Amino acid sequence: MHETSHVSIRRLAGSQVQRHLDDVARLRIAVFREWPYLYAGDMGYERDYLAAYAASPGSLFVLAFDAGRVVGASTGLPLVDDGPAFRAPFEARGPDPAQVFYFGESVLLPLYRGQGIGRAFFDHREAHARQLGHAWTAFAAVERDAADPRRPVGHRGHERLWSGRGYTRRPELRMQLDWAEPGVGECSHALVFWTRPLEAAT
Repeated sequence: MHETSHVSIRRLAGSQVQRHLDDVARLRIAVFREWPYLYAGDMGYERDYLAAYAASPGSLFVLAFDAGRVVGASTGLPLVDDGPAFRAPFEARGPDPAQVFYFGESVLLPLYRGQGIGRAFFDHREAHARQLGHAWTAFAAVERDAADPRRPVGHRGHERLWSGRGYTRRPELRMQLDWAEPGVGECSHALVFWTRPLEAAT
């Protein structure tokens, strides 16, 4: 367990996370409603999505708690255990999906941002991927038009953080996912993968 201020960060896997799945689902819906995802979440979909992660023997949930309440969550699993849409770009262009550990998301309530919790999420997932013997870590980020009028004034993305941790944007590795946006409904979204070669555990 890792402590950040009054927040405790715990790594959970498999059955350990079952009782927290609804908490993580609600957190994903709340945070992903913000720019740039603009996701109009659905608890039924969220439960199915997270149950698939919990079922993977190599998956990891990193949860941030404040007084027993889940205020942040980060997930990952071997890419071979994820859905076809996530595997297909790697199957076509590499790296081999069997060598990739995929980071699902990092979501954190606004009050807790800027305290190093996001970095801790990366640290825990990368350590877990090393322990499993993966050669790569990867995640996907939604692509938005820079001129989109819904973009908040002064919004700054996380690209500098990702690059600073050794991740490279891979425009040739992309996929399309559908989700509903508030006031818009179901529509298709382009996501591009970022990857990092992972040094072996020592």
